[in-house]
Amino acid sequence: MKILSDRKLKEIKIVKPEIFKDFRGEIWTKWEKKFFKKTKFNLSKFTTSKRNVLRGFHGDQKSWKLVSCIKGEVLNVVVDYRKGSKNYLKYSTFILNDKNRKSILIPPNFLNSWLCLTKDCIYSYDYYFNGNYNDVNNQISIKWNDAKINFKWPIKKPILSYRDK
Repeated sequence: MKILSDRKLKEIKIVKPEIFKDFRGEIWTKWEKKFFKKTKFNLSKFTTSKRNVLRGFHGDQKSWKLVSCIKGEVLNVVVDYRKGSKNYLKYSTFILNDKNRKSILIPPNFLNSWLCLTKDCIYSYDYYFNGNYNDVNNQISIKWNDAKINFKWPIKKPILSYRDK
């Protein structure tokens, strides 16, 4: 397993697993305690989506998120939402899929959004936070096409949830 810092937003970590393959299939490790000593994950979620579903931009002030696409492919966008940061509203993009098996570790005060690029996909979130989980009502939500972020999605009419419209 390799853990790399993103070139643009150094606080974002890219996790590249080692993949063992044989005639039966594959096995890889998504995270290992020795690489995440300070992070004790306490919630894991999965979401399924179909092509052109766009989720986010969402985040909060206390949650670390380790995100992965375990089936299909997504375009993942992470935005620095720390108001005092020199990188405020700057973003990095990642292709996550079931071939590269990459995960992205996203710190608090960064927003996460993604678009399903394939017929369907399964996206995984592992969360670490103190206290209670910040669910929808306590999260930061920014419109997918917000002019301040100015990210050019490769789609004109994505499938959106009510809160993402």
